[in-house]
Amino acid sequence: MHGVSKLLALCSLLALALPALAEVGWWRTAQFYQIYPRSFKDSDGDGVGDLNGITQQLPYLKEIGVTATWLSPIFTSPMADFGYDVANFFEIDSTFGTMEDFEALLQRAQQLGIKIILDFVPNHSSDECEWFKRSAAGDEEYKDFYVWHTGKVVNGIREPPNNWISVFRGSQWTWNDERQAYYLHQFHHKQPDFNYRNPKVIEAMKDVLRFWLRKGVYGFRVDAVPHVYEVEADENGDFPDEPRNEWNNDPEDYGYLDHIYTTHQPETIELVYIFREIMEEIDAELGGDDRVLLTEAYGPLDVLMQYYGNETARGSQIPFNFELLSNLNNNSNAYHYSELIHNWLDKMPEGQVANWVLGNHDQSRIGSRLGADRIDAINMMLLTLPGISVTYQGEELGMTDVFISWEDTVDPQACQSNEEEFAHLSRDPVRTPFQWSDEANAGFTSGPNTWLPVATDFNLVNVKRERSIPLSHLNIYKQLRSLRDEPTLKQGDVDVTAISPNVLAIKRSLSGYSSYITVINVSDDVETVSLDSVFPLLSTKLRYVVVSDKSIRRTNDETFANSVLLLPKEAVVLSTI
Repeated sequence: MHGVSKLLALCSLLALALPALAEVGWWRTAQFYQIYPRSFKDSDGDGVGDLNGITQQLPYLKEIGVTATWLSPIFTSPMADFGYDVANFFEIDSTFGTMEDFEALLQRAQQLGIKIILDFVPNHSSDECEWFKRSAAGDEEYKDFYVWHTGKVVNGIREPPNNWISVFRGSQWTWNDERQAYYLHQFHHKQPDFNYRNPKVIEAMKDVLRFWLRKGVYGFRVDAVPHVYEVEADENGDFPDEPRNEWNNDPEDYGYLDHIYTTHQPETIELVYIFREIMEEIDAELGGDDRVLLTEAYGPLDVLMQYYGNETARGSQIPFNFELLSNLNNNSNAYHYSELIHNWLDKMPEGQVANWVLGNHDQSRIGSRLGADRIDAINMMLLTLPGISVTYQGEELGMTDVFISWEDTVDPQACQSNEEEFAHLSRDPVRTPFQWSDEANAGFTSGPNTWLPVATDFNLVNVKRERSIPLSHLNIYKQLRSLRDEPTLKQGDVDVTAISPNVLAIKRSLSGYSSYITVINVSDDVETVSLDSVFPLLSTKLRYVVVSDKSIRRTNDETFANSVLLLPKEAVVLSTI
C-alpha cells in the first residue's frame, strides 16, 4: 500500500507539472462572433463602445452560443482608420479602456467559456508609431522598417515613383519632409506599410503575437493579408507600374489598376505559415486549447486554399471564406447559392475545415444586401453548413444598414471622396451602435450622443424585444445554434443541391443519428418540393425542427418527404423521424 501511495503522489505531481489537457481542434465546429468595439456597448456614457461594455455583455454572447469572439482593433491609435492605424502594438487605446480592463475581460470570458481573438494588423502601422518616427529620422535600427523611395524627377518636378493607387483613393506614395523621400501606404496616408523584406519587421511582428498570446488571447484575425508584400524592387530600387483596368475610368479609384504587384505576392503565404509557427510555439509553452489564425484575404480560390498550408507547413486554420459574402446578391438563384458553397467545399484541402462568413464591418448587412425577408434563411444556411460559422454583431437580430448622411460620415474611405460618391464607399452604415433595447440610443449608451447615429428602427429591432418573440430573428438564431450541438451537425456529411432555381437544400447526415435537411425558398413564389427524389434513402416522414414566422407549420409538425410546401422566402430545418 505504501508503494501505491507513493505512485499516486508521483502521478499527482506529474499532472500538476503538465499543461492542462488541451481541447484540440475546438475551432473546427466553433461559432465565431465579430465585435466592433466602438459600437458594441458603451459603459461610461461617452458615446463610444469600450472593453468594460463588452465585459458587461459577455453573458449575451453565452446566451447565443458564441464559442469565440474577435475584437476589431483595440490598440493605441490616433483613429485615422478607427484602430486599423496602430501607434503601439503593445498597448490598449484609452478610447476602449486600460490593460487592466482588458485583463478583466479575459478573466470574465474564461469564466464563461468564451475565447477572445484579437485583430492583428501586420501590413502597416500609424505614422504616429514610434517605429515610423524613427524610420523617418533615419535611425539605423528602423531605417528600413518601412518602404521608402526618393521618387522620380519629371520636367524638374519630383513625383511618386510609380502609378500605384491606394485602397483609399489617390497615390500610394506620400512625401515625408524629414526623410526627404516618399513612403508607401496601400491604405490611408497615415498608415505607412511595413517592409517585410527586412527580417527585423517579421521578428517585431512575432513579438507582438507572443505578447498577446501570453496575456491569454486564443489567436488572431489577421487583417488585409494580401497587401503585406509588394513586388521586390529591381536592381535600381524601383517598382514597376501596375496595368490599367479598362472598365474603370476614375484615375483616383483603386479599381483603376490591376494590382498584380501590390497584392497576393507569393511571400505572403509563407508569412502566414511563420505566424502559425508562433501559435504552435505558444501552444507548447502554455498548453491548453489550440491558438488559431483567422486570415482576411479576398482573392482567387486557388490562392486562398494555400493559406491552409501544404505538405510541409501548417497555415491558417481559418482562411476566411468570402464566396457567399462577395458574390451572392438579391437576384441570386438557388443554383448560384449551391455553386458558391461547392466552390469552397470541393476545393478545400483534405483534412481541413470549411468556414462561412456572411457579414463583417466592411460589407453591407445581410438584410440590406440580400433582403430583410431572407435574414432567417441566411442564418439557417450559415448555421447548418459544416464547419465554422462567423457572425458579425447584430446579424442575429436582423439589423440592417443605417443611412448616414455626408455630414455624419466618419469613415476615411468615404471622407476622402466627395458628397456625390461617398455613399457607395462608406462602411459607416454597418458600424452603427448595437441595438440592445428600446431605451434611448437603443440602450447602447447612457450618454446623450453616439459616435454614429443609431438606427431609426431600434425600438423594433433589439435584443430586449426579440427575446420575448418566439419566432424573432434572435430566437431562431438561438434555436439554430442549439441544434449545432447535435452530432449530425458537428460531425456529419453534407450534401448541398439546388432542387430548382428557387429552392436550395442542405442535407446533413451521420450514421446512427437523425439526418437534418435545411430547405430554403429564395424566391417570391410558393414552391412544393420532393426531397426524397434528390436525397435517396430519406425517410418517408420528416419533422419540422426550426421554422420562421413565414411558416404555416410549427416545430414538431410532420410532413411527407415527397411533398414539402414552402411559402415565398420561407426556410425550414427538417429532421428524419
